[in-house]
Amino acid sequence: MKTWLSLPVSLSLAFCAFNPSAAQTKADPASSKVTALEAKWNDAYKRNDPAGMEALLSDDFIITVEDGSTFSKTGYLAHTADSELRVQISDMTDLRVRVHGTIAIVTGAYHEKGTSKGKGYESRDRFTDVWMKTAAGWQVIASHYSIPAAQ
Repeated sequence: MKTWLSLPVSLSLAFCAFNPSAAQTKADPASSKVTALEAKWNDAYKRNDPAGMEALLSDDFIITVEDGSTFSKTGYLAHTADSELRVQISDMTDLRVRVHGTIAIVTGAYHEKGTSKGKGYESRDRFTDVWMKTAAGWQVIASHYSIPAAQ
């Protein structure tokens, strides 16, 4: 009797071992791509490299920052190119990507520290980025940063 009970269990384990999708969900290629692009964007921002961000931002990109101000693509790239901006820390954590067809929503936590016009600053935010798959590839169309209420 034990042999008959252990046979189905053994077969189930063997099936899971040879079929990883049965044991866990595979990472969505679009999610992986968007996560990599978030890292690329973050790295370009930290290096004050607007050229590295140009293709990632859609022409009608808009960002809302912590104080409620909004910037177009042109304004955001000009801010990034500001020679008085020195970003020392630019870290994203708790990233979650949700893909719905040609739209991807990324949420996470963001920590930035640096100097601007000679004055030190530090912020810890939550953010939401909206990416859209276009003929040119994935581009971010909107971004929103806010300071959690506990701060």
